[in-house]
Amino acid sequence: MKRLFRDSFFVSLAVIAANSLYLNSAIAGDISSVTPMTATTSVETLTTKERSPQLAQVTSVSQLSDVQPTDWAFQALQSLVERYGCIAGYPDGTYRGNRALTRYEFAAGLNACLDRVNELIATASADMVNKEDLATLQRLQEEFGTELATLRGRVDALEATTAELEANQFSTTTKLSAQVIMAASDTFGDDVEDNTVLQTRMRFNFLSSFTGTDQLQVRLQAGNFSAFDYVGNITNEGQIAYATGTDNDVVVDNLNYSFQVGDNLRVWLLANSGEYDDVFDIVDNLITDTNVGAIGNLSFNPIYNAGGQNAGIITEFSITEALKLGLGYQAGNAEDPAPGNGLFNGSNSFLGRLEYGTDRFKVAFAYLHTYDEALNTTEQGSIRSLVEVTDADGSTRSVVGNHYGVEAQFDITPGIRIGGWAGLSKAIVLGLGDADVWNYALSLSFPDLGKEGNLLNIIVAVEPKLTGTSGFTVADGDGVERRRDPDTGLHVEASYRYQLTDNISVAPGVIWLTAPGHDSDNSDIVVGTLRTTFEF
Repeated sequence: MKRLFRDSFFVSLAVIAANSLYLNSAIAGDISSVTPMTATTSVETLTTKERSPQLAQVTSVSQLSDVQPTDWAFQALQSLVERYGCIAGYPDGTYRGNRALTRYEFAAGLNACLDRVNELIATASADMVNKEDLATLQRLQEEFGTELATLRGRVDALEATTAELEANQFSTTTKLSAQVIMAASDTFGDDVEDNTVLQTRMRFNFLSSFTGTDQLQVRLQAGNFSAFDYVGNITNEGQIAYATGTDNDVVVDNLNYSFQVGDNLRVWLLANSGEYDDVFDIVDNLITDTNVGAIGNLSFNPIYNAGGQNAGIITEFSITEALKLGLGYQAGNAEDPAPGNGLFNGSNSFLGRLEYGTDRFKVAFAYLHTYDEALNTTEQGSIRSLVEVTDADGSTRSVVGNHYGVEAQFDITPGIRIGGWAGLSKAIVLGLGDADVWNYALSLSFPDLGKEGNLLNIIVAVEPKLTGTSGFTVADGDGVERRRDPDTGLHVEASYRYQLTDNISVAPGVIWLTAPGHDSDNSDIVVGTLRTTFEF
């Protein structure tokens, strides 16, 4: 079956119905003497994968743009389309084809037309089926009896397997996905004494939908990461982004429920560990997805983490297809009924965000108002920790923050993206004065570099930097009082994700911190890691 069966099985059936002598020679495999009427017949044989999702039933042969009246099989094709309705075309209105047709593919087409003929007979449309066609179909059934029996056996086995899977599936409403990260990491520098470590993090996501437009997310997490001591004492943003330390105890890391209100409004109810960057499509997701993107904590504008985050509500309204407005409120200690805590009386944050995006360009503006009822930390490098004010009796001062941010990304080509952000945090220490903290970054990404799924990321950033205070001074690590950071350090990061398979990727990465803590008296720090991610 070389020449005739280059057409799809339906055209072959059409030719069968139109010219039994021609088909008898073809079925026997003797087609050397058969000459098509024209050379324009081109109906491509379809694989099973192509056939199911891509074909659409046509009601007139004129709907097939690549089938012409001068084609040798036109009349037979017209009969199958308009008389029997057992032929389909591609969504673009073509019929295609040039490849050889196997006997099994022909048998599958024959079986489809047999089913269609049975439908016509059952619906009292038997007058549409003439004796010649029935005789041809009967002859073909005998010729392809083995293939038909095999195909029907496969269908029965597939149906049995499907029934078994449905009976034993995890849930009819819940999808389970998982991710495991294994990372070998170390730090280097004149004052660094950390050892090489191998650490892991596991996440299991249960996503349930009850209406089709809602989603309940339950994320379980366990990990054995420990922070690098020297890095953590100077800058939080220099730590590994996916570091999670639970002593391998499984905890509920994220619990939220989202639902649709009308066509344009989405609402998220956060029960714990809510993060604005988990909900909003923070610009430049090639960087922000720290599971497979950036390796350092400074993967997006840190103002989104400025407030205490826990329970709350977030909404996003689509003003137009390209323009979105996001609003959110979160409480830092919503579960604690003690004075100064709870859903409304403790640390909290309000967020407003406006995003405009097209296929190649996105820009977003964000405003975050935070209130920390008792800010007390000694770490440098995080917006929430840059201002440490402790009274003589050891009590801490409440801090109000107004944070302004802008981020953008632009796809220069499908394989090159440039992005960046800038943020200003104006902290008000109640009863004392205020302080300004700046941060900004520039990123360059090369998706699919080397092969599909690979990703090269480069980030050059200035971590949150105290640029000035009024009304008070801040003590550095050596106890020296100052109003601003003395120098400007850089966070330079590069990582390359290599996609081994659809489910496994390996990403070597390095972070270089110059003048850590924006103080040139601190020696440079280099953090290196080799991250392997398993997703299933």
